[in-house]
Amino acid sequence: MSRLDAQLAFLTEADRLKSVLRATTLHDASRRENSAEHSWHVMLHALVLAEHAARPVDVSRVLTMLLLHDLVEIDAGDTPIHGDHDPAEQEAREQAAADRIFGLLPADQRDGLRAIWEEFEAAESDDAVFAKSIDRVQPVLSNLASGGGTWPEYNVTPEQLETRVGTKVSRGAPALWSGLSDRINAWFAGR
Repeated sequence: MSRLDAQLAFLTEADRLKSVLRATTLHDASRRENSAEHSWHVMLHALVLAEHAARPVDVSRVLTMLLLHDLVEIDAGDTPIHGDHDPAEQEAREQAAADRIFGLLPADQRDGLRAIWEEFEAAESDDAVFAKSIDRVQPVLSNLASGGGTWPEYNVTPEQLETRVGTKVSRGAPALWSGLSDRINAWFAGR
């Protein structure tokens, strides 16, 4: 297979991300978003909200991480943060998916893009910490915009949001979590 053939095979496979439905709805609550839409939307959030990062970040690296971060859902599926799942099993599915999907690329691109994906997953660099934060912000905003979205379906509590979302967002963008907390508290108070 030529280099171009391998690249086109990867890009064709990536199109399948458009078919992976997530738990989060669109802001207008008309339907659930797909993982490709989420990837685009979370990248836009990172571009616009980068000034709120706790530490300086390389926005282009953050955008690359967010572009790649959910490709594994093509094989592993979306795992809702408020759903019931085995984290070890999820990680194993995602690692196998990363092996297969990034493995479609020529070796240099396979290794480079896989390394960026792994950096995002590890959430240790400033760029990855911020990217993870933004990945958690976008669904919260969607749920707030859609009248709670899927929070009632998953019986989400403010405490669960703080534990599952707030700690990650606060790590990379504390000002964002502070602003979101007020909106979240208002939504729960109005229920």
